[in-house]
Amino acid sequence: MQNRAGDGFNSVIAGFGSIPSELSEDSIENFQKIIYDKGKKASLIEARFFYTVFEVIPMTFSIGRSGEHLEQVKFGHFDISLLSRGGGTEVMVQTITKDHMFYVYPSDNPNVMEFFYILKGEMVCEWEGEKITLGQGDYYTAYNLKEAVHFTTLSDVVYLWVITEPTFYQLSEEVTNLKKVVDEVEKKDRYTYKHSERVAEYAIKIAKKLRLPKERLEQLYLSSILHDIGKIHTPIEVLNKPGRLTDEEFNIIKRHPIDGAEMVKGLYHEEISKIILQHHERLNGTGYPNRVKGEDILFEAKIIAVSDTFDAMTEDRAYRKALTAQFALDELKKLKGTHYDPEVVDAFEHILIEEKKV
Repeated sequence: MQNRAGDGFNSVIAGFGSIPSELSEDSIENFQKIIYDKGKKASLIEARFFYTVFEVIPMTFSIGRSGEHLEQVKFGHFDISLLSRGGGTEVMVQTITKDHMFYVYPSDNPNVMEFFYILKGEMVCEWEGEKITLGQGDYYTAYNLKEAVHFTTLSDVVYLWVITEPTFYQLSEEVTNLKKVVDEVEKKDRYTYKHSERVAEYAIKIAKKLRLPKERLEQLYLSSILHDIGKIHTPIEVLNKPGRLTDEEFNIIKRHPIDGAEMVKGLYHEEISKIILQHHERLNGTGYPNRVKGEDILFEAKIIAVSDTFDAMTEDRAYRKALTAQFALDELKKLKGTHYDPEVVDAFEHILIEEKKV
């Protein structure tokens, strides 16, 4: 290659302003030799320019085929496939099954933008008091959000998700760790997993109604999914006993918040462990395992307590048939202020009325 840049090339280079000065002399020397053959070297500024363009911002082009992805995680009702990443941006495809709730929440970095394009299915977006139906070909953008935006899928939904900060690795790690623990429970007692999933949906709806911030939503969701994880240590004959539990058997049951809290201590933020530990505590101190009272009970644990109790009453159990939603709500209201947080019960009542379940 002959040097044809001349003065014109140097003029173009000057238009780029200052070239990074932290390049080593060896790097510059190598690029000077690479750019021009026969020992003829580029100028220092030309070498720095080429080094910056070709090394720091390499040109790439890639093609992916249908069904291919860099990485993928699957968990329960959703899966996420990482299609591409580069320059701090990630492109993903997410699938969420019908009748599930999810949310887009504010980023810790206000400069992050998220873009979503719906490839298949329908969902409802709740924004500024309105319920907006979105379908194939619709899209939405999130930038500098102040509060979470909630969605509910009306069918199986597939959408393209682009975000301007690395997200998949952390999400993948968290979901993978979570799935490992939940899978352990599912192997032992399928009912427990289904119960936890329903409790998580009730809890997130209550949190939305009470406008909990992003970090507490995340903690609440994970705590809800894992709240009964300690039951993996409970004998199956005790879990599914059709008759009344003996005192000894009930003491075994009362161990599960302690066991669950211990199981997640090494996996997640300490607060999640505390929430799991307290989800059977009651305002008047009659709960278990530690008879914690009132304001000493974490608010997220109070939300799970209401959600957990409602679902336990309205689903078939080994020892009885499901009760009606109205009956379960009336029981919660009777114990409002003594066992259950009034604000949480009231919010849940509004949700059930809005959904025409009572």
